[in-house]
Amino acid sequence: MNRDIRAREVRVIGVDGDQIGVMPIDEALKKAGNHKLDLVEVSPTAKPPVCKIMDYGRYKYELTKKHQESRKKQKGFQIKEIKVRPKTDTHDLETKVKHIRKFVGNGDKVKVTVVFRGREITLSKQARQILSKVAEMSDEFAQIEQEPKFEGRTMTMLLSPK
Repeated sequence: MNRDIRAREVRVIGVDGDQIGVMPIDEALKKAGNHKLDLVEVSPTAKPPVCKIMDYGRYKYELTKKHQESRKKQKGFQIKEIKVRPKTDTHDLETKVKHIRKFVGNGDKVKVTVVFRGREITLSKQARQILSKVAEMSDEFAQIEQEPKFEGRTMTMLLSPK
């Protein structure tokens, strides 16, 4: 089924949005050329297809602007990371929890990481205690999203806003 595309008829919508009528594509292209604009197919599935006379470059520009504006209004979250060591003291943990409170207050998730160096790898019990203490201290504003788990020479836990 090999049809000549130029022989088809299309419904044409003018520059100001009013319907001009059904006409052959050649005639519609001439009308668009007279206005120094483009003929853009708006609804290809309609019978006959609907085309609009418009500035295609400006149309694409406005679409990208709308897309950027909608992305600006979306609030995504980031994953912030707090690093501690297996022998981190309670006061230092309180300071880290203050940072976690600030991050969670902004709507971000917080990854608490215990880093092991050298022979500290044997202190995995202490690391679990530290992570549970951090979770307990931040219980009122954050919840555990991912339980503590080992990944190489680190142990991580993920906290998210309540």
